Amino acid sequence: MDTMIATPPPPITLPRPVGALLARLPAYPGSLLLVKAINLALARQLPDDVKAHLLDKRISIRVRDARLAFDFSWNGTRFAPGRPWPEPDLAISANAQDFLLLAQRRQDPDTLFFNRRLVMEGDTELGLIVKNALDALELPVMDPMHWTPRAVLERRAPHLARQLPPLPSLGRLLGGRP
Repeated sequence: MDTMIATPPPPITLPRPVGALLARLPAYPGSLLLVKAINLALARQLPDDVKAHLLDKRISIRVRDARLAFDFSWNGTRFAPGRPWPEPDLAISANAQDFLLLAQRRQDPDTLFFNRRLVMEGDTELGLIVKNALDALELPVMDPMHWTPRAVLERRAPHLARQLPPLPSLGRLLGGRP
């Protein structure tokens, strides 16, 4: 099923007060969580030549509207969280919506790049290597509904999930029909 959209939807940015609040969070825990996910999803699938290019490179994923940065590097065996670097080897920046569209494989990175919604700074050769490696991998589509508390409970403890009352339909929640 091809879910890529040719033109990105109109940009949605987090409200400034939300970004200001998120900017106050310490950087390390977020970077640690991100590298855990990247190591689970990507590390084993990366070709050796890509791993060689990534070795000891400082990478920063910057979520502009949330004013968050996730800094990490490849240490030869896995991705490891790092301190915030003012000048990483590669910085990839976009708004939260655009990163979500990329993770869901609903948007092509080239389209976002040419619409100036995805920005790569620093070592552009490294950026292209990373982009091409990710494009070549068979990655699961990130569906936020897969990570709701109920969905996680249904996967981890189905016997407990069956004891929960059924959720109302979206239509009923919005005041419409069931």
